[in-house]
Amino acid sequence: MTRSGGSARVLVVEDDAAIQEALVGSLGDAGYEVRGLPDGRDLEAELDRFRPDLVVLDWMLPGRDGPTLSRVVRSRTPAAVIIVTARDEVDDRLRGFDAGADDYVVKPFATSELLARTRAVLRRAGVTLGTIQVDDLLVDPAAARVTRGGVEVELTATELRLLVFLAENRDRVVSTLQILTQVWGYDDYADNLVQVHISALRRKIEAHGPRLIHTSRGLGYVLRAPR
Repeated sequence: MTRSGGSARVLVVEDDAAIQEALVGSLGDAGYEVRGLPDGRDLEAELDRFRPDLVVLDWMLPGRDGPTLSRVVRSRTPAAVIIVTARDEVDDRLRGFDAGADDYVVKPFATSELLARTRAVLRRAGVTLGTIQVDDLLVDPAAARVTRGGVEVELTATELRLLVFLAENRDRVVSTLQILTQVWGYDDYADNLVQVHISALRRKIEAHGPRLIHTSRGLGYVLRAPR
């Protein structure tokens, strides 16, 4: 199922206000429709109201914990579940998966890791983002289609993956290592590989308008509308 307008719905259940705010903000910036809850007391009602595609659950919550709430989600909705926790023992992971979790993220974690796992879990669940728009650039991941100013832009499969990653993180600087990890699946450093593909992507996109992919020296790259 593809959500129109890039609005797959994510519910974040996290009792730490600062962490909840950061997660809601990052997921919202990535194009998701997001709501947050401080605990699981109103989970059933919120599941009925919001009808999320994914629920991100903290393990250590007041009242009912993450695995318990994961069972609630599974019993009431088709939503996917990611459990977030500082507990990384094998037995803990198994308990989370036995409770119906689709993935398990250990604190502390980078925002890019959670976003990547969110995309992967939703993709496996058959939920994909709709069209992402940055200025006059339209990126449709599901249809593998990109247009700029109404003109179709032909990209290679790798260029499309790179652009989708930049678009999902629009207005946020992503490092070369993050790009390598999320686009190529590498965990080693190959700066020239990213530079070459960024340059090729820029040439194709900028043939139809002003620059959208910017270099943040020493930090990485960012896709943003002209200022």
